[in-house]
Amino acid sequence: MRNLFVLFLALVVLSGVSVAKDKKFGQGVTLTQSTKIASILEKPEEYLGKTVMVEGEVTDVCQKAGCWLEMTDASAKKIKIKVKDGEIVFPKKSKGSKIKAEGMVYEIKMSKEDAIEYYEHVAEEQKTKFDPSTITGPVTLYQIKGAGAIIDVPDKKAK
Repeated sequence: MRNLFVLFLALVVLSGVSVAKDKKFGQGVTLTQSTKIASILEKPEEYLGKTVMVEGEVTDVCQKAGCWLEMTDASAKKIKIKVKDGEIVFPKKSKGSKIKAEGMVYEIKMSKEDAIEYYEHVAEEQKTKFDPSTITGPVTLYQIKGAGAIIDVPDKKAK
């Protein structure tokens, strides 16, 4: 009887523990060599149009459609992984999860006006404030067009 009670207690305790497992999105990851985000951002011309694999931690996820996520690696630099809406849907709960993502590096060149509009949209989406005076000229962003990812997604939330 005592063993049954211990087993029951263990199940109750473990039911509140968040368990994570690797989940494949899109084509998953086929490359074996990881590229540092800092390397991409410091010398983007060397990576434009090339397929890379980056690994690190998810820092943000699109809360509307799951169509993008931001990630960072040991360099503390961030990059956005953008996918076609509905093609891949990143889980909204994956913030803080480990990730390996693969895709093609591309650039987005924006005029000052377009950049202000873009950052206003981002601020609205993330419910943060944005000061348009911080944009003083044209802006170039570097992102990865996501083809696939493997994310260590929690099975359920901890209680």
